[in-house]
Amino acid sequence: MKTLPGRRTRALAAGTATAALMLVSACTSSDDGGSGSKTAAGGVELAKAGQLTTCTHLPYPPFQSEIDGKVQGFDVSLIDLVAEDLGVKQVVLDTPFENFKTGAFLNSGECDVAAAGMTITEERKKNVDFSDPYFDATQALLVDKDSGITSLADAKAKGVKLGAQAQTTGEDYAKKQGFDPVSFESSDAVLNGLRSGQVKAVVIDYPVVQGWLKDKANADAFEVADNINTGEQYGFTVKKGNTELLAAIDKALAEAKADGTYKEIYEKWIGPYDASAASPSASAS
Repeated sequence: MKTLPGRRTRALAAGTATAALMLVSACTSSDDGGSGSKTAAGGVELAKAGQLTTCTHLPYPPFQSEIDGKVQGFDVSLIDLVAEDLGVKQVVLDTPFENFKTGAFLNSGECDVAAAGMTITEERKKNVDFSDPYFDATQALLVDKDSGITSLADAKAKGVKLGAQAQTTGEDYAKKQGFDPVSFESSDAVLNGLRSGQVKAVVIDYPVVQGWLKDKANADAFEVADNINTGEQYGFTVKKGNTELLAAIDKALAEAKADGTYKEIYEKWIGPYDASAASPSASAS
């Protein structure tokens, strides 16, 4: 088992032991559990003492999903670095995705940070503050191998029934291309819609498709018909004006990229990392 270089000593191969899956209904307490001050290192104010509370929407592998009873993934591992710097543990809350666009759970103080493979957009910036980009993302068109569909344009020409995850940029992109996509609540539901024949093709973030195709049954049944570069980048979000936490996140990301930690996390959850590129690309496989 390899340990991380530089100041990082945690062995990522063992998984993210500090992240715990909790129900939204469990986040209603406003006290600090008697565990002391809510101010962490660097003067960062936290929703609950002793923990960095992260809102996400499950499942969304490889960024976050429940594995062996723990919430793990690319996003989780990166936010763990922030928690480590603050001297606290990360606790993950599963919440509806629509709240990420409005910043509702951040504004209410139930979460400190949102990490959900979320694309940085000008519309979302009106409600939340984004970290520096941490991932370049593309969209993929996934189809049944026997579909005969060769591209998104081909799917449109054939009048194919298309699926996408609700409230995502993939769904928005499909609509802009003239589709009326069937909306699914989660990424798992998107895949099940394709499996069951509810839709003939789906548009979703390429790293998610990469994760699906690691399963032999999926790889035997489906293929990527089109890889669509939409120029998207992911960012973590905090409540507007939370400059201390935002600075802590950006600092952890910069240090992780400088000392090799980011590369190791990337290769664990995503795939080969192209060090010659200006930033890592989701087109790696």
